[in-house]
Amino acid sequence: MSIRNDVSFATAAIHHGYDPRDHEGALTPPLHLTSTFAFDSAEDGAARFSGEQSGHIYSRISNPTLDLLERRLVFLEGAEAALATASGMGAISATLWTLLRPGDEILTDMTLYGCTFAFMQHGLGRFGIRVRHVDMTDIDAVAAAFGPETRLVYFETPANPNMRLVDIEAVCALAKARGAWSVVDNTYSTPVITRPVALGADFVVHSATKYLGGHGDLVAGVVLGRAADIQQIRMFGLKDMTGAVLSPFNAMLVLRGLKTLELRVQRHAASAQAVAEWLERHPAVHVVHYPGLASFPQHSLAKRQMALPGGMIAFRLKTGFDGGKRVMNRLTLIRRAVSLGDAETLIQHPASMTHSTYPVEQLIAHGIMPDLVRLSVGLEDPRDILSDLGAALDAECPALAPAA
Repeated sequence: MSIRNDVSFATAAIHHGYDPRDHEGALTPPLHLTSTFAFDSAEDGAARFSGEQSGHIYSRISNPTLDLLERRLVFLEGAEAALATASGMGAISATLWTLLRPGDEILTDMTLYGCTFAFMQHGLGRFGIRVRHVDMTDIDAVAAAFGPETRLVYFETPANPNMRLVDIEAVCALAKARGAWSVVDNTYSTPVITRPVALGADFVVHSATKYLGGHGDLVAGVVLGRAADIQQIRMFGLKDMTGAVLSPFNAMLVLRGLKTLELRVQRHAASAQAVAEWLERHPAVHVVHYPGLASFPQHSLAKRQMALPGGMIAFRLKTGFDGGKRVMNRLTLIRRAVSLGDAETLIQHPASMTHSTYPVEQLIAHGIMPDLVRLSVGLEDPRDILSDLGAALDAECPALAPAA
């Protein structure tokens, strides 16, 4: 039994798709640790394989624990169907391998997560799929970039790591008018902040490792879209092509994370706003990229398509890359680690870490400055985060003084 469709996001994230009465009163959904499923008869098995009868066959295709996670995410994102995968890259690769053919072209934004960039340039490219980067903050440039072979448009918003935004509604409308798919990576925002399907996106992908899981203890992904399309990705891109199957145990951990998703994202965003405003005032900081700041170039777009400005910040120091390294090495509370959306505040250097897959000469062209620092603001007391940053940044100020 499912709850009503008019309940709030927070309530749905806890209850949707599960009734304890169907499971001997167990408040927490059971974990189905099984690779295969028994059939009542040979005819029953044949009917499931042919698609004439619903039901589970093998956990590489579906599993009751994953099914509950998928149905809950469908409700939260406002999509028709979802497919949980072993990682965010599993979701991206299974989707693109299903939708694309040799000779097709992808239009994608200038800035992408490093592994997504590598998959497109070094993976898809070697199989005859052309990847073209275009400045998707410029809607006229996007319109002009479409060609006869353009099959799919792909972008992140906010983009990892520099926080640039793409107008989801405008770009997806262009794609639809040109007969192309649109795929939006919603990892940074989550459905608490943005629901791309409601803005016209055909597909939404997430690294569920990040905010959806929220505790830094799992790796998972998900793709959402129309039911018929997701079924194709399930049966080809996942089952036959990548095998990027999410374990039931990790699916259970994501379900746990969803229960507190709204509360956590609200806290991440409130703390990030305070940190971004503080960073902007600090004499050692050159520029802060955060959608919640009035100085952010796309602040008006952020207010239009984001319910909150999120928990991610990018900034550059006046003392450059070496200053950034010094600041990171002085921190005692904030952890030097990649990933994001965890309870812990994390800091990293994209150009040498998460985005090191970019050729050095292309980093600046793709909007990833060598001295950019990425901060994932966690759930600690923001006063403690600021105290740690303050000590590290204040120590950098003498380096700004002109030589005697």
